[in-house]
Amino acid sequence: MPSVFISPSTQEFNPYVDGGNEEYYMNLIADELIPYLEASGITVGRNNPNESLSAAIAKSNAGNYDLHLALHSNAAPESLSGRLKGADVYYFPTSSRGARAAQQIAANYKNIYPDPNDVRTIPSSSLAELRRTKAPAVLIETAYHDNPEDAQWIRENIDEIARNLALSVTEFLGVPFSEPV
Repeated sequence: MPSVFISPSTQEFNPYVDGGNEEYYMNLIADELIPYLEASGITVGRNNPNESLSAAIAKSNAGNYDLHLALHSNAAPESLSGRLKGADVYYFPTSSRGARAAQQIAANYKNIYPDPNDVRTIPSSSLAELRRTKAPAVLIETAYHDNPEDAQWIRENIDEIARNLALSVTEFLGVPFSEPV
């Protein structure tokens, strides 16, 4: 049975422009994502939002997961605060499976994000969840939480984001997508 470790952000210190924070909204997406994955026959592990990033990585590495999926939202550098938008899908540069998963996620995400040209895949060796997990890993920055339009888009599309990510995961793992009952 295929398995995925879901790691929503634990960064409650990253505020959304109009209220709320990154940890809150990414955990809402995870809450909606997991029933789609389970309905599709995928075993799911998940981080504990009250634990550290290191604890999440250790928990992921303790299992035998086919994918580690980290859920985040982005913030621009201070000089560009509120002016950037889009979704970035990160993978470790030497992980061919991570790259394939990132490309699948980005391709499907373009179908729901308001401007498909603002959805990018980016190799990164600096992000711990890509560098330190033994499973192929993807970290998606779902949109910019310091941009009012992106933050509102996340709030209004929690289930659609979750469903889209579940579809991508099922396609990556080669299993049929099923809706939860």
